[in-house]
Amino acid sequence: MKKRVLSGVQPSGNLHIGNYLGALKNWVEIQYDYESIFCIVDLHAITVYQKPEELRNNIRTLAALFLACGVDPKHSAVVVQSTVKQHAELAWLLTCVTPVGWLERMTQYKAKAALQETIGDGILQYPVLMAADILLYQAHVVPVGDDQAQHLELTRDIAQRFNSLYGETFVMPETKLPAVGARIMGLDEPDKKMSKSATGAGHAVALLDPPEVIRKKIMRATTDSNPAVDFAALGAGVRNLLTIYQAFAGCTDEQIRSRFEGMRYGDLKKQVAEIVVESLAPIQQRYREITASPEYLDAVLEESAARVRPVAEATVALVKDRMGVYSRR
Repeated sequence: MKKRVLSGVQPSGNLHIGNYLGALKNWVEIQYDYESIFCIVDLHAITVYQKPEELRNNIRTLAALFLACGVDPKHSAVVVQSTVKQHAELAWLLTCVTPVGWLERMTQYKAKAALQETIGDGILQYPVLMAADILLYQAHVVPVGDDQAQHLELTRDIAQRFNSLYGETFVMPETKLPAVGARIMGLDEPDKKMSKSATGAGHAVALLDPPEVIRKKIMRATTDSNPAVDFAALGAGVRNLLTIYQAFAGCTDEQIRSRFEGMRYGDLKKQVAEIVVESLAPIQQRYREITASPEYLDAVLEESAARVRPVAEATVALVKDRMGVYSRR
């Protein structure tokens, strides 16, 4: 019996090449090795205010991009989090066994809290909901970026605490990271991870950017004061461009060094831009085909939710029974 893999993305902002190279490309490559569930985590998105109509559109766009990138709906479930009510139900049950101190020490919570005068409880409880997403399906493997590693460790702590209090109930999940491309940095700020929430026009290449926009963004990417690629002294911006090329091309380190050593930055950027344009073209074409048939997308989402719901129901029923919550006999 195959192990179960689960991962998810928030439907906020535009999906970019960092999301693709750090997550979706990896999902597509590993999906047949596991029983695969990929979530659009809209309940996570609303921990900060979202314009309702924009959120609805983003959910559909994200679902279509999952499929366009190669997630196979005949094998892998593409689930909108809020359509399976047990995500929220299990999150509450797990909240009741999670010490507040564990949540307050989360790096992302402290960073967000420092920027606001008041902060919603959803931000504090965000990692518990993430734990619920994972534990609901008894996922064995969770492919996440290194920025989410702390949250996954908290998931393991919550599962262990619950198992200790109420008996063996949850599978202990493990991470799985791709060897190349797990962390793509911003084109304008190569010391910061590429982000969907960044406002800079040249920060990220969106998966749906037209070719001329992709080329413009990459040609303006930050490099350093050197005139050409020097592997003995790579600046952050140059290293990021090389990582993007390598992740799309699937080259080895030796092949990258042989191809780009001594190349002037303008030529490097042109080659990076062309491989990004070439790689995104089939994704964009498939996306246009999928969005031209909204009934198909609806059917995929409904079938996926129906496929995973029995697992979710069984987990919540077991958790409630272990905790002594009322159920009819």
